Amino acid sequence: MRSPDRIWWSPFAVVDGIDVIHVDLEPDTELEAEAVTWLDRNEKERWRRFKVDRPRRQFALCRAALRANLCDMHGCMNDQLSFETHEHGKPFAIVGGQASANSFNVSHSGSHGLIAFASRGRPQGRIGVDAEVRRAGRDFDGIADLVFGREERAALAAAGGEDEKARLFYRFWTMKEALIKALGTGFSLNPSRFEIPSTMVGGTNSGLFRFPHLPADRWRLEYLGETRFAAALACEVAPDDR
Repeated sequence: MRSPDRIWWSPFAVVDGIDVIHVDLEPDTELEAEAVTWLDRNEKERWRRFKVDRPRRQFALCRAALRANLCDMHGCMNDQLSFETHEHGKPFAIVGGQASANSFNVSHSGSHGLIAFASRGRPQGRIGVDAEVRRAGRDFDGIADLVFGREERAALAAAGGEDEKARLFYRFWTMKEALIKALGTGFSLNPSRFEIPSTMVGGTNSGLFRFPHLPADRWRLEYLGETRFAAALACEVAPDDR
């Protein structure tokens, strides 16, 4: 098991047995070249197909960081690691021909990436992380009409000024996106069909959540945003903890 010559990731948060790392996605030709050496043949082909520098760099640096950390967790060589996908496209790791018990999820936006790793097996790999660099000047209310619920839209409409509206929009959106990614069914679930907990709409950063159509399943939701970007983590609550 080799280590990269340079490390471009660092610890970001630990929540309920899940480690989240931050991946630096700033342009760096030498670092991207190092990352590409970690990719397998199919991943390198995918990397070559990107026509735009930023998504190509994001893919290489995030995938190589994911590989390096999974190899460290499993004590395996990089060539022993591969990936497959669940029905709705969510990837999981294969180590030495066996499905890994270490669930993970990846998100990136701009020059920032987040990767969440569960230290123990979770049903269907059900963790989700989302990161979004805030962008001003968008039609936040118009988008909210499509993806937010009534309480979320009301809080956004009451925001004082564009900066506050942008802050709330990305706060709510990353939490909803993290939940959808954790559930693992993609956008077959319309985000307007559920709302984040009222306490979190009101400003708290941690809470418990249930999807209306899956009341038996409980999720922990954590807002992880900071000055550089908005971010959130969602993970299924283990049955013994319910």
